[in-house]
Amino acid sequence: MPTTAPYGSWRSPITADLIVSGSISLGQVALDGEDIYWVEMRPSEGGRMVVVKRTPDGGIVDITPEPFNTRTKVHEYGGGAYLVRQGTVYFSNFSDQRLYRQDPGGEPQPITPEADMRYADGCFDTTRNRIICVREDHTGDGEPVNAIVAVDAQGQADQQVLYQESDFCSNPRLSPDGSTLAWLTWDHPNMPWDGTVLLVAQLDGQGQLGEAQAVAGGRAESIFQPEWSPDGVLHFVSDRSGWWNLWRWENGQARQLTSLNAEFGKPQWVFGSGAYSFVSAGLIACSYVEDGTWKIAMLDIQSRDLVPVETPFSEMGEGEIHAGGGKAGGGNIVFVAGAPTRPMSLVSLDLARGKWQELRKSHNLEIDPGYLSAAQPVEFPTQDGKTAHAFFYPPKNRDFQGPAGEKPPLLVKSHGGPTGAASTALDLGIQFWTSRGIGVLDVNYGGSTGYGREYRERLNDAWGIVDVDDCCNAALHLVDRGEADGDRLAIEGGSAGGYTTLAALTFKEVFKAGASHYGVSDLEALAKETHKFESRYLDGLVGPYPERRDLYLERSPINHTDRLSCPLILFQGLDDQIVLPNQAERMFEAVRAKGIPTAYIPFEGEQHGFRRAENIKRALEAELYFYSRVFGFELADPVEPVDIVNLPG
Repeated sequence: MPTTAPYGSWRSPITADLIVSGSISLGQVALDGEDIYWVEMRPSEGGRMVVVKRTPDGGIVDITPEPFNTRTKVHEYGGGAYLVRQGTVYFSNFSDQRLYRQDPGGEPQPITPEADMRYADGCFDTTRNRIICVREDHTGDGEPVNAIVAVDAQGQADQQVLYQESDFCSNPRLSPDGSTLAWLTWDHPNMPWDGTVLLVAQLDGQGQLGEAQAVAGGRAESIFQPEWSPDGVLHFVSDRSGWWNLWRWENGQARQLTSLNAEFGKPQWVFGSGAYSFVSAGLIACSYVEDGTWKIAMLDIQSRDLVPVETPFSEMGEGEIHAGGGKAGGGNIVFVAGAPTRPMSLVSLDLARGKWQELRKSHNLEIDPGYLSAAQPVEFPTQDGKTAHAFFYPPKNRDFQGPAGEKPPLLVKSHGGPTGAASTALDLGIQFWTSRGIGVLDVNYGGSTGYGREYRERLNDAWGIVDVDDCCNAALHLVDRGEADGDRLAIEGGSAGGYTTLAALTFKEVFKAGASHYGVSDLEALAKETHKFESRYLDGLVGPYPERRDLYLERSPINHTDRLSCPLILFQGLDDQIVLPNQAERMFEAVRAKGIPTAYIPFEGEQHGFRRAENIKRALEAELYFYSRVFGFELADPVEPVDIVNLPG
């Protein structure tokens, strides 16, 4: 019989120590013959990114030796930090941002000079024994210069600049015969999900590019993941229909291969993102998101038949689907995926037998299902007669139940981006709350991906309005359903989600407390101080700066703290180059001066997002402690106290 205890005070086996002790992040999958490679981010090693290899006999070995860290800082968010060919790994090292070559059994050797340059998203040019990749040059004044360059695989020849005519470029992909290069470009103020151009050009005898031809895209069409089929035909994803669907370029024309109201793509926050891979010249293994849920299917290119593949997974990792080849219907695909009851895992799927195997999990913790809350899709009414989406996790703990007549507190999560999406994979960070009696509502507000371009564009000129309204209306919807206590609503988010959190607390009166993780409090400061990739992002989300400076001032919480009246805790990495620490520091001082309960926890050595185990633990427990003091419930287990200024009694 469950024990009756106040919500929030339930004892849970899902502790912060448990979460950080064995948890890793998985991504950047690559295949090399029969070997499978991927990158693990390990909080227990200070957030170090390690290339790992699995051999056909099931053996798993670390490739990246200490102290190397496979992580690039191109666009600050990175991705596409390594590639592998015939057992040799080429990777970007975080501390110096140089490219290294690591032969089987050998130590890494640098192949780029000591200079303030960064590299990402490479492909191998076997004909010329070189890597073609994106380079971000920080050696000059002003904005860094982005280019497509060729780097000698031995590091013995000067780099060749192949293309340098756009503000940004990505996805250099060489045709199978080595004759043609395809790549994506875009210019300020666009982000890659707004509009990109797909270019192709022939390579001459010296390995330089000839005249570039635009194949698809534009300022209002987003192209994603150009890839060559094994027989040398260019494929790509385009949202010209309003949804990211698969296309093929042949005989000088684009042919649409899929026509679903679904997304075969993701916002290109990091390099190396992808949603499809060639099993053969006529067969594509692909993934797509429909109504917030990811699915896997096989696409016959000629007939355009899309056949679903049954798996238990509902969430896909960044760019994580790779086919090992084989005849139509045969072979294996490898991907990173998760589900409400499964953590993100590296999965191998045998296409012939339809059987899958988890090769590596983001954690191997065995947790009784009686402590796990499954995501429930929620569609709710919002402003202007529209609907928006969320995933609700009700409180669940087999050992406890709430008092009769009491409604649980609710924590609303506002995802980052803001062009991002909530995940449905098992997240112990969410279960940390629900197993203690606190409901969680993960909101896919207008502007989120996974629901088509029109939904994504709801946030155009309306950041700080649409997202805030949707988070507020989502919370009130659950209150109306009787599933949350309207007097104990909290909101939290990181980065852009931190801005939505601060704006909701400042401009609305729905939430009674909140937590901002490296969030934006001053839009004008962000526009002036942030890095190149996002330096014009706000043109589309708010308005052109400085022409519409009035909007930046109007929507910045730091300018309206007189309207904020509820407790706030802030977390900030002191090495953050995307949202600078002064954003959190100024907000903390303003709230403290108002006499409102507030706390500020900075982390030395952390960038945009926390990677070290001790800091992840501290942030999680500190937020719980903060809510316990604000909402008045006792904690089942002691945690390190937080210095909350202005807290009564």
